[in-house]
Amino acid sequence: MHDLAQNIMDNLIPFFDLFILALNIFSIIVLIWGVIMAGIDFLKSEKNDRNRIVTARQNNFIKSFLGSYILLSLEILIAADIIESIIKPTFQDILKLAILVVIRTVISYFLHKEIEDALKDKENETAEKKTN
Repeated sequence: MHDLAQNIMDNLIPFFDLFILALNIFSIIVLIWGVIMAGIDFLKSEKNDRNRIVTARQNNFIKSFLGSYILLSLEILIAADIIESIIKPTFQDILKLAILVVIRTVISYFLHKEIEDALKDKENETAEKKTN
C-alpha cells in the first residue's frame, strides 16, 4: 500500500511542479498589473489641477491600492510555497515559507491601517464637499 501511494505521488509531482510554476507566474502578473494600474492612477492624479493636500491624499490612496496588489501577489506566492513544502518538504522550503508568512502578516497589518486611514480621509473629503 505504501508503494502505491509513493508511486501515485511520484507521478503527480511533475503536475504539481507545473502548477507551482503557474502560480509563481500568475503572482508576477498580478504584481505587474497592480503597478500599471497604480501608475495610471498616479499620472491621472498628477494631471489634474488640484491643491497639494488633495493630491497627497490621492497619492496615499493610490499607494494603498498598490499595496493591496502586492499583498495579493504575496498570498499567491505563499500558496505556491505551501504546495511545494507539502510535495518536497525540505527545511529550506519550510523556512522560506515561514519568512514569507511573517512578511505577509506585517505588510497586511500596516496595509490594513493605511487603507482605513485612506478611507477615512476620503470620507472626510466627501463630507467637506457636502458642507461647502
